[in-house]
Amino acid sequence: MFDNILEQQKIQKAQELKELGINPYPHFLKKEMSISEYKAKFIYIKDIENQRDENAHGVLAGRLKLLRIAGKSVFANIEDEQDNLQIYFNQNILGEEYFAILKKYLEVGDIVLVKGFPFMTKTGEFSLHVEQIQIATKAIVPLPEKYHGLTDIEQRYRKRYLDMIMNSEVRKDFILRSKIVSYIRSFFDNKGFLEVETPMMHPIAGGANAKPFVTYHNALGVERFLRIAPELYLKRLIVGGFEAVYEINRCFRNEGMDLTHNPEFTTIEFYWAYHNYHDLMDLTEELFAMLLDKLKLDKKLEFDEKIIDFSKPFERITYKDALKKYGGLDDELINN
Repeated sequence: MFDNILEQQKIQKAQELKELGINPYPHFLKKEMSISEYKAKFIYIKDIENQRDENAHGVLAGRLKLLRIAGKSVFANIEDEQDNLQIYFNQNILGEEYFAILKKYLEVGDIVLVKGFPFMTKTGEFSLHVEQIQIATKAIVPLPEKYHGLTDIEQRYRKRYLDMIMNSEVRKDFILRSKIVSYIRSFFDNKGFLEVETPMMHPIAGGANAKPFVTYHNALGVERFLRIAPELYLKRLIVGGFEAVYEINRCFRNEGMDLTHNPEFTTIEFYWAYHNYHDLMDLTEELFAMLLDKLKLDKKLEFDEKIIDFSKPFERITYKDALKKYGGLDDELINN
């Protein structure tokens, strides 16, 4: 299963740790705070004369991203979901035997739990002086080489977990996406819409013109289609008496794919009784105004070397006029 020689070596190290009585995958470990919270709590340390406070302790956890061993001392860097921190430990604090084990078995990529107090290095870097350290997860697959990192675009998209480990900015994109979905959900809830969940497997491929994924329902003995749109079931809810419903969920279309088109994707679809398309245009304006405000973004955003202006009011224009104004087509070509 593990053909890579480095992976085999790491498997062997995990086994040796077990033989030493150290579980490389222990249970019931708990950190007290995030790295960001730790920095905020102990930022005062920079004003202390000896630049350390041995009475202030914190328990943190993170992945080792850097490891510098110098004799009986070690400087390392750990990273959690949103931040990173330099840590320092030595043989005098941890003891000769345990320090020797760490020097042999601790590697970049491992996740550790550390307890210690804050101090500032001579170069002015806020750090944690480790008094206790424990391996929380022994990594088996080596991380990409430090200086070149994960640069292959296909690998980054096929292994998003690895992309997030090596490129912390990617994690911020995922956090931003989650916030956007949450804001959209709150917007529709506050407008009186009811969030619903409709079937993913449909008896017919309906609701949009697209090629479906086909599956088989063993219990019923029938073919089913992964939904290409939630439209038909949402409209049935309106027929059933609900006046405003929406769904944020997955759709599946068995068609082409590239960096901007995925066979499975998240969409929002909503239906609103007693309203027309003019109301929907107003609602769309309001939705984007709310998102830009919540995300603290400017009303004018650059995308693909073009400026998109979200300032209200949005331009109202027919398809025909848009083809003429922005597509440069004349009436004869449009009408034909």
